[in-house]
Amino acid sequence: MEEQMTATQLEDTCRKSHHPEHVKKDLTTRLNRIEGQIRGIKGMIEKDVYCDDVITQLSATQSALNSVAKLLLEGHVKGCVVDRLAEGDDAVIDELLITMQKLMKK
Repeated sequence: MEEQMTATQLEDTCRKSHHPEHVKKDLTTRLNRIEGQIRGIKGMIEKDVYCDDVITQLSATQSALNSVAKLLLEGHVKGCVVDRLAEGDDAVIDELLITMQKLMKK
């Protein structure tokens, strides 16, 4: 039977990004806001709020998530991808294309 990794073990085996503190703070603030939006949507469902109003909130939340993804992608390209290319790691291009395809599916 396979054992699941603890968070610490997973952290030790994963590659890490190197976002400046102000970027991490901005991303965390945005994600906290999104988390609040999700809780609000859940409350709307529980209170039987009109479907169109819930859908409007879902759309706003999706837009906020897309903004986080765009910021992360920008940092990834300008940092991780550039660094790996400079090290001669051309495989990062295929990885980037796969990541972009995942984002475009949504």
